[in-house]
Formats: sequence, C-alpha cells, structure tokens
Amino acid sequence: MNSNLFTAVEQNQRDPSITHCPVETTINMIGGKYKSLILWKLMTTTTLRFSQLHREIPCATPKMLTHQLRELEANGLIIRKVFPVVPPKVEYSLTDFGRSIKPVLEAMYKWGSHCLKKQGLEVNCSMVAITDQF
Repeated sequence: MNSNLFTAVEQNQRDPSITHCPVETTINMIGGKYKSLILWKLMTTTTLRFSQLHREIPCATPKMLTHQLRELEANGLIIRKVFPVVPPKVEYSLTDFGRSIKPVLEAMYKWGSHCLKKQGLEVNCSMVAITDQF
C-alpha cells in the first residue's frame, strides 16, 4: 500500500477523537464514480490497458478514468505497469489487496441485481457475475 496511506493511518491511530468505521473505509477506497467498475473489470480480465478500460467504461472521460485509476493505485488496490515504448503502453492489474475486495463486489452485484428485479428490470450492462465466468 501507499506509504502516505500508512502514515495517515499511524497518525489516526494515535488520535482518539477520530472514528474508525469499516464501512466508511470501504466506501472511501472504492466509492469513486468508476472505481467499482474498474475493479470489477480487472477481476474478470486480470490485466487491461488504459484504452481497453476506456472501451469497457465508455461513460468515463479519459481524465476521470485516469483520476480514478490513480486513486486506486494510491490505495494499493491496483498496479500500474508502464512499458518504456513509443507509443506509451500502460497496463493495470489488481494487487493481492485489490483481489481481496472480490466478495464485496460480488455482494454489490447480487444486491443491485435484486433491486433491479424488484423494479421489474433486468441486468443489461456489460457486467456479468464474477462467479458465472469461472
């Protein structure tokens, strides 16, 4: 994980006035507009280049996608591998820590599917249940 995150955690542990909430921590880590989608895509495809991620999440502008990827990297959930070639080649993959979020994402998918069904709607996005793919 990012050393800045560890420093902040160490400082927070010494301050008894700061509340440490597991749900808030999870939301802070994956709660960005496209973070959960990025993590989901990397769960199902292992390694993706920026252009592939952008094709998979077309509603994200390149700037927003870059911002979300940087935050996921800073939180230790993904690895950004840069290849020294022209044109630039960058690949993204999950860290072990990033893979540990799989049960949370699966629960979100299941819960969201249930909500859609309750409204008489069917899942019609590019996401497929992770467990259905293996």
